[in-house]
Amino acid sequence: MRKMGALLLSAAMVLSLAACGGSGNQAGSSAAQTAETTAAGTTAGTTAGTTAGTLSVAIWDKNQEPGLTKILEDFTAETGIKAKIQVTPWEQYWTMLEAGATGGSLPDVFWMHSNEFSRYAEYEMLLDLNDRIAGSDKIELDKFPADIIDLYTWNDKQYAVPKDIDTIALWYNKTMFDEAGLSYPDASWTWDDFAEACQKLTKADGSQYGYSLKPSNNQDGWYNMVYDFGGEIISEDQKSSGFDKAGTIAAIEFVTDLVKQGYTPSYETMTENNPEALFEAGTVGMITMGSWMLPELCNNDYVKANGDIAVLPKGTETGRRSSIYNGLGWAAAVNTQMPEEAWSLIEYMGSQKAQQKQSDLGVVISAYEGTTDNWIATYPDFNLQAYLDMMGDMVIRPHSKTTVTWENMTSEKLVDAWTGARSVQDVCADIAEEMNSLLASE
Repeated sequence: MRKMGALLLSAAMVLSLAACGGSGNQAGSSAAQTAETTAAGTTAGTTAGTTAGTLSVAIWDKNQEPGLTKILEDFTAETGIKAKIQVTPWEQYWTMLEAGATGGSLPDVFWMHSNEFSRYAEYEMLLDLNDRIAGSDKIELDKFPADIIDLYTWNDKQYAVPKDIDTIALWYNKTMFDEAGLSYPDASWTWDDFAEACQKLTKADGSQYGYSLKPSNNQDGWYNMVYDFGGEIISEDQKSSGFDKAGTIAAIEFVTDLVKQGYTPSYETMTENNPEALFEAGTVGMITMGSWMLPELCNNDYVKANGDIAVLPKGTETGRRSSIYNGLGWAAAVNTQMPEEAWSLIEYMGSQKAQQKQSDLGVVISAYEGTTDNWIATYPDFNLQAYLDMMGDMVIRPHSKTTVTWENMTSEKLVDAWTGARSVQDVCADIAEEMNSLLASE
């Protein structure tokens, strides 16, 4: 059954992995090569699987690797179980897991994302954690957000323990704001105020823009605007698309108007650049960015000298200030040769102790209730509180069984709206029709 499932999984992923780099929590995706890190040091390599009794631990974010290594050192000291981190960039991560699933050599423990979870759960690739969680004195599921728990539940079985949560906030260049005579963004800002600032920050010679994003920047970009404008990406019951809603269309028209008016770099420019890179280069005055990007941005010399963080603007008409949030899960391969050791690692990483240290080290916002207080002190020169303030109205990252397929389709079709080749209304109508067809097939 699992062998057949692996073959079906492979076929499904071949169709859907081409453009999944736009999902949230993929910081560090520009890493040039895979790196493996042990508690004792770092070695090069790309091979998944257990080596000489050492757990293989697969992640995709090079920025989180140093902090997680410290936590794994504690785990090894406490349990005697060795573990080795393998960092595979987001663009290759799911291809790596696919190869492991079809070849029977998945990493022992690995990060799971809401986009991909249903595939692995449906095809029985993940270790069932129900009984182990029930018998654990370290895992308290009621201490984690219910939305994140639900992300990794399939047929009433829990297949991953929450690792973290993320929110979205606004990064701005203080120097550019000062030069333009603009007050810094604050909680009173609406998206109209944001658009006005974009205009004033943009220079006619093309050397500076107000804002930057691309169609694939959904969780960390236009998804948030959609809900603030009164729209939705998918219905609560996950049965219908929200792209035919007036609020959704209005939000996408808002952001594409910024592109049309030249307040953002062109779509062609953005195909070769990421928003954070342009912000770090002093080319754009603002970006919207997930909390998972803190190690990258807060350690950049230019950003340290010029940048800070504010809450997102709110809807001009609705008054809503929402943040799309997500959370990764720690999962294990069903066919791992070290199931009890793998569970011990997952149990440890989901414990209050490890979750607290993850926040204290500034790795990410931990998912465990009450462990975020020290997180804001990890980068004292920046207003990290803005990310926590965005927790007042959180919307779980839109998802369904075929998330990757309809997100890829959406990003591709939105290119016509970004470039002005077709009207936003026509593009949204096409997206809604195709998305509804995919949802019906689920």
